[in-house]
Amino acid sequence: MKKSLFFLFALICSMSLFTACSDDDDPDYSKVIEEEIAGDYKGTLTVTVEGTTMPSEPQKIKIEKASPSAINLSLANFSFMGIAIGDVELKNCVLSQNGNTYTFSGTQDLKVETLSCIINAKGTASNGAVKVDMDIDATVGSLEQKVKVVYEGTRLTGSESSEAKITAFSFDMSNKANSIVIEQPVINDDNTITFRVDEAAVEADANVLKTVVPTFTVSDKATTSVESGKAMDLSKDVTITVLAEDGTVVEYIVKTPTRNFVMKFTFDEWISKGTGNAAHEEPLPNDMLSSSVEGASLLSLFGVEGFPVYKSTDDKVAGAAAIKLVTMDTSVQTSSLVPALTAGSVFTGNFNMNYAMSDKMLCTEFGIPYDKKPLLFKGWYKYTAGEKYIDGEGAEKPEDVIVEKDKVDECSIMAVLYETERDDKGNNKPLTGHDINTSPRRVAIAVLADATDKSEWTAFSQEFTYLTGKTYEAGKEYQLAIVCSSSKDGDRFKGAGGSTLMLDELEIIGE
Repeated sequence: MKKSLFFLFALICSMSLFTACSDDDDPDYSKVIEEEIAGDYKGTLTVTVEGTTMPSEPQKIKIEKASPSAINLSLANFSFMGIAIGDVELKNCVLSQNGNTYTFSGTQDLKVETLSCIINAKGTASNGAVKVDMDIDATVGSLEQKVKVVYEGTRLTGSESSEAKITAFSFDMSNKANSIVIEQPVINDDNTITFRVDEAAVEADANVLKTVVPTFTVSDKATTSVESGKAMDLSKDVTITVLAEDGTVVEYIVKTPTRNFVMKFTFDEWISKGTGNAAHEEPLPNDMLSSSVEGASLLSLFGVEGFPVYKSTDDKVAGAAAIKLVTMDTSVQTSSLVPALTAGSVFTGNFNMNYAMSDKMLCTEFGIPYDKKPLLFKGWYKYTAGEKYIDGEGAEKPEDVIVEKDKVDECSIMAVLYETERDDKGNNKPLTGHDINTSPRRVAIAVLADATDKSEWTAFSQEFTYLTGKTYEAGKEYQLAIVCSSSKDGDRFKGAGGSTLMLDELEIIGE
């Protein structure tokens, strides 16, 4: 039924509807037409089929002078039920005057293939307003249908804004209904709005897609078909119509979100380890996260006080916790067993204490199994560089340590996807401090672009970039290493004592 109705209406609207005759005795309304009637109009179009009225849609029309006693009406870029039809014209509509109101009418018989109809139209123009009524008696095959089309609009002054844009679209993450959102929306060039949500959360409860609450703004003096700050059902695409002050219509489509796997480290949970001077806390989950505090706890045996890793209540998410990484300058105690500098670090993988007294670079066994294609590495950080930068690489006594007066420390925040390689026992051979930055097994990396001081919590979102000749292969085994340090070159015992990196809410988004 709807298809045949649309076919009928599309045929009617895609041709000139009316012709009217005039003669030399017709009155001259040129001045009224030019000064009061001709121009652009902003209004609504309402279609009723067999007594069922469809929602009104915004529509602009243009009225022009056709002759001293007639006008042309045109609807540019007309669409019906979301389908573009084209330009519609009512030509040479003869005016008659009744006080301050001018009327016009027309009739047309139409026969096209299985469609025949009689169209009766009449309209009025008065005091800057126009109304057009079309009554259509149609027969499609053996089916008789009655269609009524009404347009009502007001004349524009010409000073109205034509801008109809959504200028911003986001989700307030303090609203619990938006907790599934893992990436703020992007307004694309094709007027689609896309974003990502947590796949696990949607699988647990599909209804969460129906209650998200977007907040958006539009061009000045424009209005929308959907209200900002209200729950929106995004289990399906949602169309937002933006109506400019002058009646210009632009449609945006909020796409049902992409569902992605989220690996998240909140640093909210910690475990106490060690005793006496070596007592310290380590972040959970300890089957995924390790840190330099494990090795540094041994330094207490040599009189070194403090640790490079701490739990902090100065967190991004109020009431939870964050991780604080601090570079330790132990240059005055430098020996073959005590490094000149110990950077605060946290990473996915394992800290192998077997190498703590021999090859410290082998202690850091980076990576955990990862069976997704990583897309984004996200999180929050703050950073303050220490004052005295030292180079303690290879130093075995305090006088071997070099102070670099003009050097400023930087932090390091990165993620590395690398190919799994197994030993004779079937265990993964992890990348370590020796080769995490150089191994040919690396496939993709996401590295913080700005590693300088940040006094306030600062968000970062880095896309994974694939190394030359590398691609992700579904079904292949991979390891994912997240590696963060308070001194970028801390693995080579270079950095500034007191450099402090705060981290919270780290996320890997994958598909």
